[in-house]
Amino acid sequence: MSDRSWFFASQGQQQGPYPEAQLRELIASGAITAETLVWSEGMSGWQKAGDIPGLLSGAAGGPPPLRSSGGPLLSGGVAGGQSLSVDLSIWTLLGRALVFLIGFLLVIPAPWVATSFYRWFVERLRVPQRPSLGFTGKPTDIWYVFVILALCSYAGFSNVRYLPLILIPLQAFLSWMTVRWIVANISSQERPLGLSFEGSPWGYVGWYLLLYISAITIIGWAWVTTAWIRWMCRNIAGTRRNLVFDASGWQVLWRTVVFALAAVFIIPIPWIMGWYARWYVSQFALVERTA
Repeated sequence: MSDRSWFFASQGQQQGPYPEAQLRELIASGAITAETLVWSEGMSGWQKAGDIPGLLSGAAGGPPPLRSSGGPLLSGGVAGGQSLSVDLSIWTLLGRALVFLIGFLLVIPAPWVATSFYRWFVERLRVPQRPSLGFTGKPTDIWYVFVILALCSYAGFSNVRYLPLILIPLQAFLSWMTVRWIVANISSQERPLGLSFEGSPWGYVGWYLLLYISAITIIGWAWVTTAWIRWMCRNIAGTRRNLVFDASGWQVLWRTVVFALAAVFIIPIPWIMGWYARWYVSQFALVERTA
């Protein structure tokens, strides 16, 4: 059976073919659950993966144990973490990123291109035990936030000295509003998940400013970034599992440097963007809450 190729249904569309080894990786990551319809040559019709003897039980035992910010393996009271993943095409990612950038440069389309990008990206996230993620946010929800952010991007061209620095706290606050809006509008199987971001605006602005200041150290920003992301993860409420970020400062640093160097040569951009995005997503995991 190991030589068979498989198809599965995701969001009403046929995916595949995948060799069985890759199918089992998708099962282990949670992208395919017991309720997912699958088909392989020799089957009379589509069946739920859980109804096929040996398919789920013979899958790999899940991702490796989760490490906490450079520390020992989590064990005992903490269940093994289940890593997130993202299924995206490098060319579509590049196209979406360019549309996002152009939309903000033109200012007025910013709310629409931002909403479209977040919806596209969320729908491609693969979260264990959370099939068919979606995004219910609308461009009109916080349209003024995106318009102001787009206008702020022109501050560097202003004749007002230090204007870009003066606008940093405003940009940070608007970014905080965006994060709250994104988290609150994530759904699964067309039903709201009821998530919320509980981090305070002052805490968020503080991290934002610290990130700017850490640039003085040349490399310190990488550690600030990882600590900031972990702070945001701790402040996501409404889920029975904790969202954690497992990357270390060194991992963020060298991958970002490689990304920047490769982007200088233009041609590698689509591949390096895909590599960078997939890695970042894979560093998030869900861990059962302890009592």
